[in-house]
Amino acid sequence: MRIDLITKEYPPFIYGGAGVHVAELVRVLRSHIEVQVRAFGDDRNETDTKAYAHPSEFDQVNAAVQTMATDLTMVSEIAGADLVHSHTWYANFAGHVASKLHGIPHLITAHSLEPLRPWKEEQLGGGYRLSSWIERTAYEGAAKIIAVSHGMRKDILRAYPQIDPEKVTVVHNGIDLAAFQSARNDDLVRALGVNPDARSVVFVGRITQQKGLPYLLKAARELPADVQLVLCAGAPDTKEIQALVTELVDELKQTRDNVIWVEKHLSRQELIAVLSSATVFACPSIYEPLGIVNLEAMACGIPVVATATGGIPEVVAHEETGLLVPIEQLEDGSGKPLDEAKFVSDFANAMNAMLANPKISDFGAAGRARVEQHFSWDRIAQDTINVYRDAIDNFA
Repeated sequence: MRIDLITKEYPPFIYGGAGVHVAELVRVLRSHIEVQVRAFGDDRNETDTKAYAHPSEFDQVNAAVQTMATDLTMVSEIAGADLVHSHTWYANFAGHVASKLHGIPHLITAHSLEPLRPWKEEQLGGGYRLSSWIERTAYEGAAKIIAVSHGMRKDILRAYPQIDPEKVTVVHNGIDLAAFQSARNDDLVRALGVNPDARSVVFVGRITQQKGLPYLLKAARELPADVQLVLCAGAPDTKEIQALVTELVDELKQTRDNVIWVEKHLSRQELIAVLSSATVFACPSIYEPLGIVNLEAMACGIPVVATATGGIPEVVAHEETGLLVPIEQLEDGSGKPLDEAKFVSDFANAMNAMLANPKISDFGAAGRARVEQHFSWDRIAQDTINVYRDAIDNFA
């Protein structure tokens, strides 16, 4: 069985959860089957991995058109694969065209959905309409779709009701259990400006509307004075959300001297060190198909306070590995809270309740046990191979 896996992100160029997913999945799959990786960007020094860039004629065009051009450079070389597997809309176009051209099944792993990220139109302009068209066309034409959570499966069928529910299956994201485990490194944490001897609430994520960072910054006004707020946050989607976050951070710093904003992309070693020194991990996302960051925090033995949305309740067990904060959301695709003040207040109360819990260490231990039981990559890779076989066997 030869699988051609198409992705924008691939090591060493990873900036989000989809890239982490692809890297870990490929690592385990290659011990069982042949996997040819076709990625965007610069060349990688890795066997059975090839990188592609858009032709120079497309240097000055819309970024979505550049993506389509990059995808088309891959298509002819997918000939001979038994199945093409694409990740995110950036790769969906290549998978869809290759499926039609070579007569092979196209499998999509759904990490997010364009209709549920309408704010991207601010970032991409007409490119957002192209990305939405690519995604819808590819999803409707795919032989199989893997949703990374049951919440994500519901979103797919709600966003694209014409899709046959039988072709959408759930395979959760996973975590590298050997790499992600508690490993304190006080010197490394201090180098980032964090006091490892003081309590801290840690956020890790891109500065984008879906990650909900502005809500956390407002909730942090209610944190005890001794608790550090550590923001590992960069790669803003737009100048507007960067400006909003900067304004809220500056406002918070007027009353607190322990707000630490780390804007650079952390190495894995740095990330594990920050997580391992945390008291609580905060995930205020308003859209999260699963949330690998929560798995990473739980694997490091840190309790999580997170929004009860998307796939997060399938990861964080309420009052066992952390606390889930309820949210009523707008139905316009934005996911914004109907009552922002209530959501912010509830999130602040949940963080404070966790910080004050005398059995907080039990939550961390339960989190580690949960990821070991349910989210290992060996299990996820085998489930994925089973979907491959089903797609190939039933492709017409």
